[in-house]
Amino acid sequence: MSNRQIQFSPPDITEKEIDLVVEVLKSGWITSGPKVRDFEEGLANYCNTERAVALNSATAAMELILKVFDIKEGDEVITTPYTYSATSVVLVHRGIKPVYVDLKPDSFFMNYDKIGDAITEKTKAIMPVDFGGYPCDYDKIKAVLKEKNREDIIILCDSAHSFGAKYKGEIVGSQCDFHSFSFHAVKNLTTAEGGAITYNNKPEFDKEDLYSEFKVTSLQGQTKDAFSKMKAGAWEYDIVTDGFKCNMTDLCAAIGIAQLSRYSEILDYRREIFEAYTNELVNEEWAIIPEVRDDLGTESSYHLYALRIKGFGEAERGELITRLAREDIATNVHFKPLPMFTLYKNLGYDIKDYPNAYNQYKNQISLPVHTKITRDDAKYLIDRLKYHVNEIRKNTK
Repeated sequence: MSNRQIQFSPPDITEKEIDLVVEVLKSGWITSGPKVRDFEEGLANYCNTERAVALNSATAAMELILKVFDIKEGDEVITTPYTYSATSVVLVHRGIKPVYVDLKPDSFFMNYDKIGDAITEKTKAIMPVDFGGYPCDYDKIKAVLKEKNREDIIILCDSAHSFGAKYKGEIVGSQCDFHSFSFHAVKNLTTAEGGAITYNNKPEFDKEDLYSEFKVTSLQGQTKDAFSKMKAGAWEYDIVTDGFKCNMTDLCAAIGIAQLSRYSEILDYRREIFEAYTNELVNEEWAIIPEVRDDLGTESSYHLYALRIKGFGEAERGELITRLAREDIATNVHFKPLPMFTLYKNLGYDIKDYPNAYNQYKNQISLPVHTKITRDDAKYLIDRLKYHVNEIRKNTK
């Protein structure tokens, strides 16, 4: 038995990140300030958008948009049951009961053909989710809204997984009205905790200065940030809205700036690990390989290797995870559909109403993808995976 240990998603921190954090610590200013502004500019440039707003999480990013556009109780928002709770809990916080559209069969994405049926006069937004780093089909969603003559509906994409992905040849971040990204510790690019909104200004938003409105609302509704207030004699400010407290700190932004400068190398290595897994699995008849690119220029950010195993159910998948864990190989599941959780059951949802979501979940296992895995680790992992899958299959026949 090997004595190696393969973690699921450790952060990739180098001296570059450490040096920038130390610089901030020595500067005398550690909360929101110049580093946050630099990081926002870097994000906007990377995503080819007019603006980026750095925040303390992707969850905060989504809820901030709902708040600023006054989407609240009595309104309806369409989204997917196959996502992390953050996508829906921001709606629940606002008194909105999510309208779920089941997945297309054998897909991790909402059934685009069913979205139109879910739209009512109360629909104010649609929240699609990019899965595992692969973008959903933004143009199909836009086509549905155009066909229904409802282009007033805001498209807020949960792009937590897809920073650095491409949609039809363009970096993800400008395709929808808003994209929310996550920079949590397990993401491709991390700020320890953090997130961001990217967007292009549109006349339809009917906002005089949307960036300022986001910044003010993210800082308890006060009209002057702490950095400005610290200038001698500049204490006076106003409170103009019942805002949140979800700003990013310069400490976190410093990590992000360093990560962004290395991000092309990070993506390249993650792509290599994906390809190593696929090359070893492509001839296994039981392996359902995750989609990573198409002929139109759409390409994953290689965040999750979301393998599915033909013939497995929850029990077999659970046994596989346990067997691998005994060998110090960490794997995961993305995602348990939201209607299976107590919170959402208590809101009246039933997984029986979302059979395609359940079928994706029951045999899905996420393999570790990160820059700490060696190519030898990747081959070893797949060898052990194949062995245990085949053992479980023999035992269940």
